[in-house]
Amino acid sequence: MLGYVVDQALSLEPNRILVVVGHGREAVEAYLSSFNNVEGHPPVRTVLQAERKGTAHAVMMCESELAAAQADGVEGPVVILSGDMPLLRPATLQQLVATFEAQTPAGASLLTAHLDNARGFGRILRQSGGVIGIVEEKDATPEQRQLREVNVGVYAFALDALLQGLPTLKSDNAQNEYYLPDMIAWLVNGQRPVQGLEVEDPDEAIGVNTLKHLSEARAEMQLRILEEHMVRGVHIEDPATTYIDHGVEIGARTKVFPCTVIRAGVSIGSDCEVGPFTHLRVGTRLDDHAEVGNFTECKKSHVGSHTKAKHLSYLGDVTIGAHANIGAGTIVANYDGTHKHPTHIGDHAFIGSGSILIAPCEIGPGALTGAGAVVRRGSEVGANEAWVGVPARPLENKPKTQD
Repeated sequence: MLGYVVDQALSLEPNRILVVVGHGREAVEAYLSSFNNVEGHPPVRTVLQAERKGTAHAVMMCESELAAAQADGVEGPVVILSGDMPLLRPATLQQLVATFEAQTPAGASLLTAHLDNARGFGRILRQSGGVIGIVEEKDATPEQRQLREVNVGVYAFALDALLQGLPTLKSDNAQNEYYLPDMIAWLVNGQRPVQGLEVEDPDEAIGVNTLKHLSEARAEMQLRILEEHMVRGVHIEDPATTYIDHGVEIGARTKVFPCTVIRAGVSIGSDCEVGPFTHLRVGTRLDDHAEVGNFTECKKSHVGSHTKAKHLSYLGDVTIGAHANIGAGTIVANYDGTHKHPTHIGDHAFIGSGSILIAPCEIGPGALTGAGAVVRRGSEVGANEAWVGVPARPLENKPKTQD
């Protein structure tokens, strides 16, 4: 979820990104380190909020970083995002910044939404059409709680105004917290303009506070992911039963059949067939024209062009060449109880139904295993050889007898 929010920030091409962390900071920092290994990205740094005293308090923890940016002559707004809002679109954030930049002098812009169920959001207060403040639900009057325009929790602030206003905020409210929305009233009182921008799609405002909210956000994100693949020419037969994570590459004209799960870190070429009931896990790569079918699971495996693994197989840590056939019920036994080991299967190999390949092992180009063969650990099946039996041994060609 945080990865989506960092991607939102990156879409604005910022000078720097600060992530306020607290509970579980070690896990969050370990995850964020991956963003700092990408060339061209600004640094993603974390700021500790040891005590959680509200949204403005979180921003207060960033004051030294913000002051350093000001001293460095950084221009442009400070955009503040919520870590539990994965559905915001980059285009919406770009409109937010454009709205901010259209103001003179610069004050702030913020995202709002009209919701039938306001469920705990702060309400937008307007006067003569302009935003004059935000009231949190716990502090709102019964009349204010009837308002349906809500604060999404995403802002663009003028840097100088933010640094001036933060120290003036008080925590005399129902939650004894420092509210960032109080900055809006401070700006209005100081004659700094504030502009509200309503999001076109209210689903962008989904914040994740419960498992129910998480399921709502995930369902909407899944629809977006599937639509993006279909726009690129991927045929998804039944979107309702297909699950594709963020970070999956699929080539045009590939067909994805029902009840398929494709996890992040999978790459699928063009003109492939996947499913039904297929599970592709991280590190799996299918070359063009590969086919992986019914109840087949692949993990960290490379399936070559025109290779087929159509039925009831587990392919773990295996590299398979082109034009190979993986028979029904094949198991690549990659785990010895402590370590994972690789298996290599050559071009045009034919793995018979029910074969078990115990890694590490090698199946040469054009080689064949008989139905039910168990290829032992460390075996090397030579090119064009046929191995059969339990354990599998080379099948010798016996000379024909004379009549």
